[in-house]
Amino acid sequence: MARATAGWWSGLSGVIIFSGSLPATRVAIGGFSPLFLTSARAVIAALLAGGLLLLLRQKRPARSDALSLLIVATGVVVGFPLLTALALREMTAAHSLVFIGLLPLSTAIFGVLRGGERPRPAFWLFSLLGAGIVAGFAIASDQAGSLTGDLLMVAAILLCGLGYAEGAGLSRRLGGWQVISWALLLALPVMVVTGLINLPHSWHGISVPAWFSLGYVSLFSMLIGFIFWYRGLALGGIAGVGQLQLLQPFFGLLLSALFLHEPVALGMVACAGAIILCVAGAKRFA
Repeated sequence: MARATAGWWSGLSGVIIFSGSLPATRVAIGGFSPLFLTSARAVIAALLAGGLLLLLRQKRPARSDALSLLIVATGVVVGFPLLTALALREMTAAHSLVFIGLLPLSTAIFGVLRGGERPRPAFWLFSLLGAGIVAGFAIASDQAGSLTGDLLMVAAILLCGLGYAEGAGLSRRLGGWQVISWALLLALPVMVVTGLINLPHSWHGISVPAWFSLGYVSLFSMLIGFIFWYRGLALGGIAGVGQLQLLQPFFGLLLSALFLHEPVALGMVACAGAIILCVAGAKRFA
């Protein structure tokens, strides 16, 4: 019980950190192209992660872990950051955040397929209800979006759920921060080349908020958040702790209102309360 509770608190810390990712990405693409932003955040995080692995003398993963690390890298180092950056050229951060409410369901499904978890039927009821509330909020929202952006976000959610579930399984053997660190290093050569090819034509005129946002998504979204998140998934269960992501859209919308001055509908408050109840129900039956 104590182990599961620790997992939920760790997972919640990760969710709070990740909540700033899409608003920060929205600001960052004002100064950087999506390809450069994706590669730069991965390279910065990989250099920090490599230093940690070296400093703390971590053992290399087994060869049998290579495929799983590749899946993690594809999902959360490359796929989700790139697809969301592309999507945010088509929509506001507030609109993109509501799609994150579908991430728990994606994570839970891949947790069953890849992690062998078997939540009780009531869990799926609360999970689907939570996803439905978020989807309803997206449909009722007056935030501008586009079909292209929406499809990019759905693809990002699928890849991210796969990366989360795969990384959670590895975390039980390698440790949470070690998993994302090795995944970052695995992707480093490709990200370095991609970054060099997509360097900005001019560094002049890139705003301070864009630089700050690049720092946030590199340090917090790409590394620190995963330390808490993968630990939470490993301790509390992929499907159960994954439901905490239902809260991420609302944390993120609050940040979008505070820092990007994007409007937040009053209905968000009611939805947030309903989402909390769904998270509590899913936790009970996970």
